[in-house]
Amino acid sequence: MDSTASTPHTPPAPEVQLHVSDEQNTALLTDTLSLLGHGLPNADGATGLRELERWETVLAASDRPGLAKIKQEIKVLREALSASDTQGHEIAEILASLGAEAAKVADESANGYSAALHNLSKVLIKASNLLSR
Repeated sequence: MDSTASTPHTPPAPEVQLHVSDEQNTALLTDTLSLLGHGLPNADGATGLRELERWETVLAASDRPGLAKIKQEIKVLREALSASDTQGHEIAEILASLGAEAAKVADESANGYSAALHNLSKVLIKASNLLSR
């Protein structure tokens, strides 16, 4: 092969915008509240990490304003849960921040998610308090 020949490149696949319906948003909120309602996910983190991946996918597809901080905190939480040296108080701080941000989004929500988001906020803050003890 000629060393001056250009390397063939596969054109990148176009990114298809994921559409998430209101029913899917509601199901995700319900699933998360159910998961957290039974206590924090197990120590291996697999269940919690899968839930975070679902949230990252849904939030990436959302065009709703005011979600940047939540997207950032979920990424930080996923990284913290994946690290072997993360302390409980570090997770507690992230959960508290997520709870506060969920409350802000709930206050601005006008599409029927307000109550569920407020509930999620309370559960996240409660989990944060449990971890920080």
